[in-house]
Amino acid sequence: MGKIIAIANQKGGVGKTTTSVNLAASLGALEKKVLLIDADPQANASSGLGVDVESVEIGTYQVLEHSNTPEEAIVDCNAPNVKMIPAHIDLVAIEIELVDKENREYMLKKALQSVKDKFDYIIIDCAPSLGLLTLNALTAADSVIIPIQCEYFALEGLGKLLNTIKSVQKIHNPDLDIEGLLLTMYDSRLRLSNQVVEEVQKHFNNMVFETVIQRNIKLSEAPSYGESIINYDATSRGASNYLNLAEEIIQRNK
Repeated sequence: MGKIIAIANQKGGVGKTTTSVNLAASLGALEKKVLLIDADPQANASSGLGVDVESVEIGTYQVLEHSNTPEEAIVDCNAPNVKMIPAHIDLVAIEIELVDKENREYMLKKALQSVKDKFDYIIIDCAPSLGLLTLNALTAADSVIIPIQCEYFALEGLGKLLNTIKSVQKIHNPDLDIEGLLLTMYDSRLRLSNQVVEEVQKHFNNMVFETVIQRNIKLSEAPSYGESIINYDATSRGASNYLNLAEEIIQRNK
């Protein structure tokens, strides 16, 4: 039975897509079968694993409106043991189209029933908003990872996201857990980075992953080559951070 993990934060630029792509690739490298779902209209997770976004004909959009099955949307990508349901810019329209549908928050959950058992992990890269797309991801997910960047406004908006998660738990998905808070873009030389780490650990202690994702040039370069950090430079600090995170998640879910 696969575990569905949404990676969500309504703030942009906190490392959601970087985490989705590289966590999926790291779990794949550790011989887990992984499906990565790109639920962000920017489609960066798709291009980040070498999928030509312009040529996507069946993707997350079609799966969400149930015009195609997930099986029809799944494509190969250039990370071992990882398959993908890619996104396309047309995903922008899905919020409007789902508004009138009955059970609109459950469209993704229903669609994924048929593939859930075929993978060890299904990772959903959410859009940087708390709209219907993200709501669908949280309703379908077993747990959520919240990336928090080690910068000045790190905790701003976190309360809002936690409230959204609470209301999803109450109304749509009582089984939704918080897998963990993931500190990203950490720079050990900056006092601010260290203060954010301390503050987050103090407030949320056990909810915070032990693994911290450090700032790493290779991590920012990899997507422009359409590769995960594991493919691009397996010896980099970014690769070892994400492999550690994957191992931590596997341990937590034993």
